[in-house]
Amino acid sequence: MQELCQGYLIRIPQCAFLLGMSDKTPDLHAAYALDSPKDHKRLYAEWAGDYDEGFATREDYQLHIHTARAFVGAGGQGPVLDVGAGTGLCGAVLARLGVGPIDATDISAEMLDQAMRKDIYRDAIEADLNEGIPVPRESYSGIVSSGSFTHGHLGPEALTALLRVARPGAQFALSINAQHYEKLGFAEALHRLAQGQIRNLTLPEVRIYGDLASGPNKGDTALIALFERA
Repeated sequence: MQELCQGYLIRIPQCAFLLGMSDKTPDLHAAYALDSPKDHKRLYAEWAGDYDEGFATREDYQLHIHTARAFVGAGGQGPVLDVGAGTGLCGAVLARLGVGPIDATDISAEMLDQAMRKDIYRDAIEADLNEGIPVPRESYSGIVSSGSFTHGHLGPEALTALLRVARPGAQFALSINAQHYEKLGFAEALHRLAQGQIRNLTLPEVRIYGDLASGPNKGDTALIALFERA
């Protein structure tokens, strides 16, 4: 369900509306193969109900923990926008670390429904970041994203939309797949933004998966882009 609030289209918080799921079992390889927002919405609609246990636990997924801790370690505070929130893994860590309030945004209504069931978010905003985020300018003191800036998901073009909703001095913590940082233009985009739009950019590198992970992606790493809006 959605409602208009001061001219912006916002999903009503705490709204439960699970849609029928298919019998397919999406996986990481399917996620990396995404080519469009339409593909993204379809795959994550199928994956939402099984994501936490079927993927995050089985693959010992750790990126959301590293991202949330990096945000807090850099002095990040709420209100926070959790970008590509999925089922709320990163938001749950932020909440445990005492950060709030937190809003979730994602292209997948089904993922957001799962996230809102965790009772950690103030609002859920269904949006394609490539088309902008339907909230007022300078709404947030923190912007966090874990696992969304990678091939087939969000590219560096989405940074403009995030800067629009961030307050001056807002802390960012955006995980970026290390394999794609140079190749997909993130390095160039952040260098350009550092000329006046962002400051204090650092790029700690972390493992995406823990020691229990298996498969060809178990050694993948991510850079966490930590910076402030100027």
